[in-house]
Amino acid sequence: MYSRIISAALIGVGATMVNVEVDVSSGLPSFSMVGCPGNEVRESKERVISALKNTGLSVPIAKITVNLSPADLHKEGTAYDLPVAIGLLTASGAIPVSCADGILFIGELGLNGEIKPVRGVLPIVSSAAKSGIKECIVPAENASEGAVIPGINVRGASDILTLTKYLRDKNSAPIPVQTIDINALFNAPENSIDEQPDFCDVSGQETAKRASMISAAGFHSMLMTGPPGVGKSLIAKRIPSILPPLSLEESLEVTAIHSVAGKLPKDSPLITSRHIEAPHHSITRAALLGGGKTPKPGAVSLAHRSVLFLDEFTEFDRNNIDSLRQPLEDHAVNISRANYVVSYPSDFLLICAMNPCPCGYYPDRNRCRCTEPVIQKYLKKISGPILDRIDLCVEMSRVPLKDIKASSSGLTSSEMRDRVAAAREIQKKRYAGTAYRFNSEISGTDIEKYCLTDKSVKEFTENLYDKLSLSLRSYHRILRVARTIADLEGSGLILQKHILEAVSFRPNFDYWKGL
Repeated sequence: MYSRIISAALIGVGATMVNVEVDVSSGLPSFSMVGCPGNEVRESKERVISALKNTGLSVPIAKITVNLSPADLHKEGTAYDLPVAIGLLTASGAIPVSCADGILFIGELGLNGEIKPVRGVLPIVSSAAKSGIKECIVPAENASEGAVIPGINVRGASDILTLTKYLRDKNSAPIPVQTIDINALFNAPENSIDEQPDFCDVSGQETAKRASMISAAGFHSMLMTGPPGVGKSLIAKRIPSILPPLSLEESLEVTAIHSVAGKLPKDSPLITSRHIEAPHHSITRAALLGGGKTPKPGAVSLAHRSVLFLDEFTEFDRNNIDSLRQPLEDHAVNISRANYVVSYPSDFLLICAMNPCPCGYYPDRNRCRCTEPVIQKYLKKISGPILDRIDLCVEMSRVPLKDIKASSSGLTSSEMRDRVAAAREIQKKRYAGTAYRFNSEISGTDIEKYCLTDKSVKEFTENLYDKLSLSLRSYHRILRVARTIADLEGSGLILQKHILEAVSFRPNFDYWKGL
């Protein structure tokens, strides 16, 4: 007897429908799976047979063939256990074939019949809704995640025995539809951005705070350099608090990435606020960019729409650092395999922090004993092309005791966020109908169009170009940063003071002269 069950395969942060076809026929007892299954999928045979036997459900002694269609699409993961089990039960006549019509099934089976959670439920349910499917049965732990998608009934099943009773008689053994008010969830008080660490807790370091606000307003990457304990990490962790809140569309986008990565918190079916992703410097390239035997999003994608913070920047493998160039440019990571390519979005704000030398105290020669060659070798871990993609470089020093004791700590995160939001609104209007969103994205060909100055400021900037021996890329970077500074002040024209402040955030090339 033949049956067909609907399931799905993850492709990047999306999904495509897969038909799990099961045929039970006479012949020598066997169980074969075809349709380009991966290792985890092939292993589902053992999990399914054990789960059915241990829950008292009959497994036919017959020739069993399972085909995963389309057959040329590579299938990975454990989510096919449940549809294979349901297909086997319907094909053998244990439950009516019609009971699974129009229902999508996903879930991993334990040997005791438990239905275990799987990753990627949100994008799978979203794709199912777009395909016209009206009902999904998912693991109970994933039900609230799937229920975020409107227009489709999502039911959470805890074990295969309960599920078969429901399929046999949906009225006598109901599995309720999981319901979530997505707007109420998105606007819940506990999701308030004001709950995040506040910039007013940071004593001194006004230049670094100012740079953080410029970075957030124009989406400029930033590098903080200074000795240990001056507040580099303290400031980085507060940058998400000055970014505008996520929109509902962005929230769903970010949640889908975390769902595919298996990083979605159990008690939070929707990610509603921007966060900071801070991988350790020992991270592998696959964990940073994404990939692996079964591809998953990396740290750069988990930081999508948020902040990627690389502390101890020079301790990262140089090849890993250089691999950030493509995600910074394209806002996406493409992972190629022999038969397919997956793409993960990675539109993040890069914030880096590092010590100025191996001991951390250069140029304080009372404490630093590093030789010049040692310092230059240390700095060469940061390549010129990566440094060229960092718009703001801030050198931080020890905070005087009087600043620590001062009662006023400058602007609060709320006040900074208001100014950032106003500057972003200016950019939104300016770049309406173009490919640009932020000042940091302006191409060299459009610099003159969007970075408007008067004649005297233009002459001043051209003189700086000659006096500082700037490259064209550095010159454009200064203008982009100056454009953001002007936006923060609500100025349509870039003034001389904006140019000078932008120049102050250039890398100190006396220090980086080895590059």
